[in-house]
Amino acid sequence: MADLYDAHNHLQDERLGSRLEEILDVCAANGIRRMVVNGSCEEDWPRVRALAEKYPVVLPSFGYHPWYVHERTDHWLDLLKRNLDEVPSAIGEIGLDRWIENPDMPRQEKMFRAQLRLAAERDIPASVHCLKAWGRLDEILREEPRPGCGFLLHSYGGPVEMVTGFVELGAYFSLSGYFAHERKAKQREAFKQVPLDRLLIETDAPDLWPPDQWNEHPLTDPKTEKPINHPANLPAVYRFAAQFLEIELETLIAQVQTNFQRLFGSVSR
Repeated sequence: MADLYDAHNHLQDERLGSRLEEILDVCAANGIRRMVVNGSCEEDWPRVRALAEKYPVVLPSFGYHPWYVHERTDHWLDLLKRNLDEVPSAIGEIGLDRWIENPDMPRQEKMFRAQLRLAAERDIPASVHCLKAWGRLDEILREEPRPGCGFLLHSYGGPVEMVTGFVELGAYFSLSGYFAHERKAKQREAFKQVPLDRLLIETDAPDLWPPDQWNEHPLTDPKTEKPINHPANLPAVYRFAAQFLEIELETLIAQVQTNFQRLFGSVSR
């Protein structure tokens, strides 16, 4: 069975917690070799760390998501450094977001810069979230040091015209199953400009679930019964990506493995 790599998910999310063992068994049966599990704030970092200590499939990543910057404590950066010191890990999910209601952009930018510098100092990959702030993201990336190993623009939804510039800065781009929805047809065109040696695949589980025809493991939130994304949908995302990009599936699998190991190899077991 081919080894598959999920460049970005949130396995620590409480919506997956009650069925975690079953979920990971299905992932293993579907050839998922590694998954980067991204923390979003101080509250969930311990869960990410616990998962990494228990399950070899988990590559931990600790960061402050821009949605939660208002929750940070005075010692958040010291706590982040402590996790990075004690556990081989990446930094993420970090970034900028003007889509949310009343975004605190000065605080977002301050915390993003601090975390980007930390990734550069340690030369470890950073997983970057961006919504409606692509121009500002580009400016900050050019102003600040960046990790030599590169960084990930997760579920890239930016302009196609910016792909080349981000590549020059060291970016990798991960395609999620959400782009299989027809309403995302315009946004996914940008991935045709992404060099194959910078392409990664992700689920963002339990979010960004694919449309029904690619949703091979339907899952619902046990509390709300709303649909959520199963991380074992990763093979379907690979197949969608191969079909969309018009390349052989085996070629894509081999290339993504190489790309994943190049970007995340410094923190992989």
